[in-house]
Amino acid sequence: MKILIDMNLSPRWEAAFTAEGWHAVHWSKIGQYNASDQTILAWAKENKYIIFTHDLDFGNLLAATAGNAPSVIQVRTQNVFPDALGSLVVKAIRQFQEELMRGALISIDEQRSRAHILPFYR
Repeated sequence: MKILIDMNLSPRWEAAFTAEGWHAVHWSKIGQYNASDQTILAWAKENKYIIFTHDLDFGNLLAATAGNAPSVIQVRTQNVFPDALGSLVVKAIRQFQEELMRGALISIDEQRSRAHILPFYR
Protein backbone atom coordinates (compact mmCIF):
# COMPACT_ATOMS: atom_id res chain seq x y z
CA MET A 1 0.00 0.00 0.00
CA LYS A 2 1.30 3.45 -0.94
CA ILE A 3 0.13 6.48 1.04
CA LEU A 4 0.59 10.12 0.07
CA ILE A 5 0.44 12.41 3.11
CA ASP A 6 -1.10 15.80 2.37
CA MET A 7 0.60 19.06 3.36
CA ASN A 8 -1.94 19.68 6.13
CA LEU A 9 -0.64 16.68 8.08
CA SER A 10 2.69 16.18 9.81
CA PRO A 11 5.55 14.43 8.01
CA ARG A 12 5.76 12.29 11.18
CA TRP A 13 2.99 10.19 9.64
CA GLU A 14 5.62 8.71 7.30
CA ALA A 15 7.24 6.85 10.19
CA ALA A 16 3.88 5.75 11.60
CA PHE A 17 2.84 4.19 8.27
CA THR A 18 6.28 2.75 7.53
CA ALA A 19 6.18 0.98 10.92
CA GLU A 20 3.07 -0.83 9.64
CA GLY A 21 4.89 -1.96 6.50
CA TRP A 22 3.26 0.58 4.19
CA HIS A 23 5.14 2.92 1.87
CA ALA A 24 4.40 6.55 2.78
CA VAL A 25 5.65 9.89 1.53
CA HIS A 26 4.78 13.44 2.51
CA TRP A 27 3.74 15.73 -0.36
CA SER A 28 6.54 18.18 0.59
CA LYS A 29 9.05 15.63 -0.77
CA ILE A 30 7.24 15.37 -4.11
CA GLY A 31 5.71 18.67 -5.11
CA GLN A 32 5.20 22.33 -4.38
CA TYR A 33 3.87 23.15 -0.91
CA ASN A 34 1.15 25.29 -2.50
CA ALA A 35 0.05 22.76 -5.14
CA SER A 36 -3.66 22.66 -5.81
CA ASP A 37 -5.77 19.77 -4.60
CA GLN A 38 -6.39 18.89 -8.27
CA THR A 39 -2.63 18.57 -8.83
CA ILE A 40 -2.20 16.33 -5.78
CA LEU A 41 -5.23 14.23 -6.76
CA ALA A 42 -3.92 13.76 -10.31
CA TRP A 43 -0.43 12.81 -9.07
CA ALA A 44 -1.83 10.29 -6.59
CA LYS A 45 -4.06 8.72 -9.24
CA GLU A 46 -1.25 8.49 -11.81
CA ASN A 47 1.17 6.99 -9.28
CA LYS A 48 -1.38 4.74 -7.53
CA TYR A 49 -1.16 6.35 -4.09
CA ILE A 50 -3.89 6.71 -1.49
CA ILE A 51 -4.22 10.30 -0.25
CA PHE A 52 -4.17 10.81 3.52
CA THR A 53 -5.52 14.24 4.45
CA HIS A 54 -7.30 16.49 6.92
CA ASP A 55 -8.91 18.33 4.00
CA LEU A 56 -12.51 17.71 2.93
CA ASP A 57 -11.90 19.09 -0.56
CA PHE A 58 -10.61 15.81 -1.98
CA GLY A 59 -13.95 14.13 -1.32
CA ASN A 60 -15.71 17.07 -2.96
CA LEU A 61 -13.45 16.80 -6.03
CA LEU A 62 -14.12 13.07 -6.35
CA ALA A 63 -17.86 13.68 -6.05
CA ALA A 64 -17.86 16.53 -8.58
CA THR A 65 -15.94 14.50 -11.15
CA ALA A 66 -17.46 11.08 -10.36
CA GLY A 67 -13.86 9.94 -9.93
CA ASN A 68 -13.14 6.35 -9.02
CA ALA A 69 -9.52 6.97 -7.98
CA PRO A 70 -7.45 7.68 -6.05
CA SER A 71 -8.72 6.49 -2.72
CA VAL A 72 -8.74 9.12 0.02
CA ILE A 73 -8.47 8.75 3.78
CA GLN A 74 -9.65 11.87 5.58
CA VAL A 75 -9.31 12.46 9.29
CA ARG A 76 -11.99 14.61 10.84
CA THR A 77 -10.55 15.34 14.26
CA GLN A 78 -8.82 18.28 15.90
CA ASN A 79 -5.66 16.51 17.02
CA VAL A 80 -4.24 14.96 13.86
CA PHE A 81 -0.78 13.91 15.06
CA PRO A 82 0.29 10.27 14.89
CA ASP A 83 0.80 9.92 18.64
CA ALA A 84 -2.85 10.88 19.25
CA LEU A 85 -4.56 9.34 16.22
CA GLY A 86 -2.16 6.70 14.90
CA SER A 87 -3.82 3.57 16.27
CA LEU A 88 -7.27 4.73 15.12
CA VAL A 89 -6.00 5.43 11.58
CA VAL A 90 -4.14 2.12 11.35
CA LYS A 91 -7.22 0.25 12.53
CA ALA A 92 -9.40 1.97 9.90
CA ILE A 93 -6.92 1.31 7.11
CA ARG A 94 -6.80 -2.37 8.02
CA GLN A 95 -10.59 -2.53 8.32
CA PHE A 96 -11.12 -0.96 4.89
CA GLN A 97 -8.03 -2.23 3.07
CA GLU A 98 -10.01 -3.98 0.31
CA GLU A 99 -12.17 -0.92 -0.27
CA LEU A 100 -9.09 1.31 -0.45
CA MET A 101 -7.56 -0.94 -3.10
CA ARG A 102 -10.73 -0.73 -5.23
CA GLY A 103 -11.42 3.00 -4.71
CA ALA A 104 -12.98 4.54 -1.61
CA LEU A 105 -13.25 7.60 0.57
CA ILE A 106 -12.60 6.66 4.20
CA SER A 107 -13.64 9.15 6.88
CA ILE A 108 -12.17 8.77 10.36
CA ASP A 109 -13.21 10.54 13.55
CA GLU A 110 -13.00 9.65 17.24
CA GLN A 111 -16.38 7.90 17.19
CA ARG A 112 -16.19 5.79 14.04
CA SER A 113 -14.72 5.16 10.63
CA ARG A 114 -16.79 4.74 7.51
CA ALA A 115 -16.17 3.92 3.86
CA HIS A 116 -17.83 5.36 0.79
CA ILE A 117 -17.13 3.39 -2.38
CA LEU A 118 -16.06 5.36 -5.46
CA PRO A 119 -17.37 6.71 -7.69
CA PHE A 120 -20.10 8.63 -5.89
CA TYR A 121 -23.44 8.44 -7.68
CA ARG A 122 -25.87 11.30 -7.73
